[in-house]
Amino acid sequence: MSLDAWVQAFHFLRPLWLLALPPLWALVAWLAHRRARGEDWSGVIDADLLPALQLDGQDAGAPVARMARPWPWLALAWTLAVLALAGPSWQQDSSPAYRAPAAWVLVLDLSPSMAATDLAPNRVTRARYALDDVLGAAHDAQVGLVAFSDEPYVVTPLTQDVATVRALMPALAPDMMPSAGDHLAPALAQAQKMLAASGTRDQHIIVATDGLDDPAAALRMASSLKAQGVSVSVIGVGTPGGAPLRQADGSFAKDAQGQPQLARLNQEPLQQLATLGGGRYVEAASVSTLVADLQATHPMPGEALAATGVEVAHWHDAGAYLLPALLLLAALLARRRWL
Repeated sequence: MSLDAWVQAFHFLRPLWLLALPPLWALVAWLAHRRARGEDWSGVIDADLLPALQLDGQDAGAPVARMARPWPWLALAWTLAVLALAGPSWQQDSSPAYRAPAAWVLVLDLSPSMAATDLAPNRVTRARYALDDVLGAAHDAQVGLVAFSDEPYVVTPLTQDVATVRALMPALAPDMMPSAGDHLAPALAQAQKMLAASGTRDQHIIVATDGLDDPAAALRMASSLKAQGVSVSVIGVGTPGGAPLRQADGSFAKDAQGQPQLARLNQEPLQQLATLGGGRYVEAASVSTLVADLQATHPMPGEALAATGVEVAHWHDAGAYLLPALLLLAALLARRRWL
């Protein structure tokens, strides 16, 4: 680097430390003046008695002049310390950029149809098993959990404590919801709010459901999430043949003809939801496929995920180069009778 380029590039990373130099220099001057006045006894003690009261090797007429003066060295040491703290820099280094930990929001359907028993023991239990498998791939990702029926409810905010999320899932069931419904769009909106506050770029929403009552609104929301960089994957829970739908009192619900009402899994809107959301649709029995996709974009524990082709430039802190000289001065100042 040429001298002109060096002068143009030279700067301090923490320049406010330089404000400490004038007070430190003033302190050194005051200490030196105070020490000189304190050791010059010639104006106070009789000249015949002063030699007998002084230490060996000290001249009565100029006691300070014959002794080593540490004050310039002390000022230099403090100056070097402040310059090191200010962070002198004149060259840049580059390092690979790394992605922040991923953020996943699990969305669990707790509508009445999730109590159907076409999947043993019932749909909601199988959905919880599937989401538990997803949690097994989370590693150090932030994970949140939202349950919904007609309205969404945040079970856990985004956290890296996967064990807590797992511990809360077994208690989730349709009969705990205050009202019935199957509205996915508000749940997706709630998940989007959680992800927006996370500050991460690798964001996923995983929905476990057997259907939805608001397909048009849910599809619009999934498309909007994809445009924001959030993928929406869907785990279909249930069978196309379905199972009788039980009411709150335990009896089977019936249709207008008096026949048992069946809760069927309609895969088409769920597949479309995953396609518009940029994710994957899988059935509960094949959730391992989705887990493999999530693992492919998420590092193992303790590993950082480098952003491909992206490097971050930063100024090199050269303050450490001043430390050897500072340590040498500190050793000299520690000599006996200097301070």
